[in-house]
Amino acid sequence: MVVCGDDGLARRLAEELGDVYGERVTLVVPPAAEPPITIGPPVRQGRRGRSAPTPAPNPVAERPPRDLRIVEAAEPDEAGLTAAGVADAAALALVYKGDDRNVRAALVARRLNPRLRLVIRLYNRKLGRHLEELLDQAAIISEPGLEPVELDSSTTVLSDADTAAPALAASAVAGTSKVVQADGLLLRAVERTPPRRGESADPGLCTLALLSATASDPAGSESSVIGGERGLQLLPDDRAVARATGRGTVALEAVARTGPAPAAPRFGTASLPVASLFSRRLRWSLGGITAAVTALAVASWLTTGDHPLHAAYITLLDIFAINEPAVGAPTQQQVLQILAGFVGLLLLPVLVAAALEALGAFRTATVLRRPPRGLSGHVVLLGLGKIGTRVLARLRELDIPVVCVESDPQARGLALARRLRVPVVVGDVTDEGVLESARVHRAHGLLALTSSDTTNLEAALYARGLRPDLRVVMRLYEDDFATAVYRTLRAAHPAALTRSRSVTHLAAPAFAGAMMGRQILGAIAVERRVLLFAVVDVAGHPQLEGRTLAESFRPGAWRVIALDTASPEDRRPDLATAAREASPSAGPGLVWQLHPGYVLKPEDRVVLAATRRGLAELLGRGAPPAATPRDGHGPGGSGHLPPTGPAPDPREEST
Repeated sequence: MVVCGDDGLARRLAEELGDVYGERVTLVVPPAAEPPITIGPPVRQGRRGRSAPTPAPNPVAERPPRDLRIVEAAEPDEAGLTAAGVADAAALALVYKGDDRNVRAALVARRLNPRLRLVIRLYNRKLGRHLEELLDQAAIISEPGLEPVELDSSTTVLSDADTAAPALAASAVAGTSKVVQADGLLLRAVERTPPRRGESADPGLCTLALLSATASDPAGSESSVIGGERGLQLLPDDRAVARATGRGTVALEAVARTGPAPAAPRFGTASLPVASLFSRRLRWSLGGITAAVTALAVASWLTTGDHPLHAAYITLLDIFAINEPAVGAPTQQQVLQILAGFVGLLLLPVLVAAALEALGAFRTATVLRRPPRGLSGHVVLLGLGKIGTRVLARLRELDIPVVCVESDPQARGLALARRLRVPVVVGDVTDEGVLESARVHRAHGLLALTSSDTTNLEAALYARGLRPDLRVVMRLYEDDFATAVYRTLRAAHPAALTRSRSVTHLAAPAFAGAMMGRQILGAIAVERRVLLFAVVDVAGHPQLEGRTLAESFRPGAWRVIALDTASPEDRRPDLATAAREASPSAGPGLVWQLHPGYVLKPEDRVVLAATRRGLAELLGRGAPPAATPRDGHGPGGSGHLPPTGPAPDPREEST
């Protein structure tokens, strides 16, 4: 496996492939880049092939050494990719921060090795779809006489922002929980509170996890032990679920579609947005003057005996000072004319204010909105960069009210916020009064997604000072820093929900799964660990082929949750992106309610929920890494997962 990149995702991906899947990895980094996280003693190699062992000690002393080859190259050009061994590699991941750099390297790599499996990091999704078709077509042309299904080459375009956005958005919203979404497919993981005595918990389609939080320990500390089990359990069996009384669970729900589009309003039924045009104070002023005019018209009708319409007409003429003076008229009529003139003086500034406010409302319709005065129960989103923009889109798809805070007036997410009519506060979150302007004291949750760990932490602490029970989700990059912040905030505010998420850790499993040749539908964060949802062909997997669903279930490792009932020739090539409506011949689709006695056949294709180590063992490209005390096994363990499931991996807790 070859990984080319210039930021933390490349280092995390290299560690994922080597440590979890047991692959031989070559990491290509710029010469000035900081040395990545090594798996065993690294070997540094330059362009000319000279190598020398690095004297740095192994970061995990008891883990068996596994070499990570490092190649320094300023650009991923033909010379750099050749030095990395792309011509003989099984897969290549291009995870540079710039889309243009990844595209150029992908074109060169496909020419060097037509059978190479390519995984490309692109933020531009439209460009990614076209690039997938282009590179796959180039591979077919480069191998004349072979059918596309005979080629092991494939191109997968992923975005770290798209991969992490569902988990980040779901962490800040109660009720929506974790979501893995694709066209025609929606998986939703819902956190359920412990059932009361005498009640039975609703498992949904299946139980994905037993949470560490309990009624007596709402913070879910790492030392909590219930029934002899560790706090968090992924993919438990029915016996473990039955024994875990008083514990929260994560249940899986499946929906075919996200719901019908809202019907457009019929002609004549739309109402005028008065509230957005005029402030409440101005509306009260207009209402008071209208009441005064009505009272004067009624008084004129009663005193003069004229027709009511004529009396109202005379009153309006007096208000606008276009009627003749009531000289010689009765006293009552003169008094009414004076009062009408006074009301006209009051009406003039109100009309001017109404015109100015309406003009300002129309002008701001094309610019950023301000948070409404009475807004509450919303999510405050800090940062509208690459990650924040995707999270904003996901929150609005779920119809969640959002208020954004951004310090850069030229941020890429401001255009999306303007188009979605989302209120935005432009200012530095560390400045006094910025979070108050976003109504954070009345918000339901805070999503701190800026690129600075300290800024996210400062905003979270300040928001907690305003509202101690606020739900806080922070994007933190450094693992040690994230762990310390997570534990401290959880201990200081045990009744409030605190989550720290790393985009690279959320995205790395999906990129690694794509390099292994498996279609990853998405990843769901459960507390500080990750569950993957992958599409797997049963053929070639002895753990699945010829076994019933109950026999194929490996607690703590993997579980079959859906079956693709379409025939192999009619299957959609990509369940993650292909829309069912766009391909009517794609067959019946996925079936979720499966009988446990169904026997899996070689031609079947299934959707799995799996841990990272479970998926690595199931793929079978290499033996899983030998277990260490850190993984919950002895030093000489075989590395296979026991029936009761593996103990949580501390490295997985840094997501």
